[in-house]
Amino acid sequence: MDSILKISEDRLAHYNCRRLSGPIVIDGNLEKPVWKNAEKSRRFVDMVTGEPAFFNTQCAALWDDKALYAACWLEEPAVRASFTERDSLVWFDNDVEIFFDGEDCYYEFEINAFGTIYEVFFIYQDALKKGSRFDISLFDLHSRNVDVLGGFQDASRFRKHKRGRRWAFMDFDFPGLQSAVKVDGRINDPSTVDKGWTVELAFPWEGFKILSPGKTFPPSLGDTLRCQFFRFEALRYHGKTVAESPGWALNEHGVYDSHIPENFAYLHFCGA
Repeated sequence: MDSILKISEDRLAHYNCRRLSGPIVIDGNLEKPVWKNAEKSRRFVDMVTGEPAFFNTQCAALWDDKALYAACWLEEPAVRASFTERDSLVWFDNDVEIFFDGEDCYYEFEINAFGTIYEVFFIYQDALKKGSRFDISLFDLHSRNVDVLGGFQDASRFRKHKRGRRWAFMDFDFPGLQSAVKVDGRINDPSTVDKGWTVELAFPWEGFKILSPGKTFPPSLGDTLRCQFFRFEALRYHGKTVAESPGWALNEHGVYDSHIPENFAYLHFCGA
């Protein structure tokens, strides 16, 4: 296996995640003072070329002793979505995606304008062995809903990553996750021009303890977390979705592949 998918360190984004003094009510409304005063990220860029995204997309993150909070602002003149069942194929809609890197694993979160969630916990196959920290009922290959990423039938990723195949636990739910979406427009109404939609999230620290047991959560000032924020636009022609729709992120990956933790941005935990 090679590692040609890794981009240079100077192309990775860095974001200062500020500490909160009080709790946030997760309702999708980003007009709250806590988010209006938060530091927004730069405009997302094309995940392959690094050029600015066609529609403005920005994110922000905050933290306290309970959770990591995230917000996304999405310019969208035609807000639309189709999937309403949890863990359905949300990536075929316009969506927001957030990935968190861990120790021999990583986590993927997706949400569309309906607020429909899709989650997966990925473990590199060379790490899930008898007696390892993953040898627990939560990651039992026989009783859980498991798929494979990067295998022989996954042509776009086969032998593209140095760690190789990953077990994909499709029934994983991030403990205590809260999410909300707010649409500024009329969803799925082509007769109107919309302004866009916003996403607000809370990821309790308990889930990060599963990802990275070697780290302490809540974090300390100066700690870092590797994560990536994505936005995908599902282009459709005659009812069919284009194979590679526009994908935007905090920093480019150099290729059309969001599953490269080595290219994730850096989240720096700072004071208030």
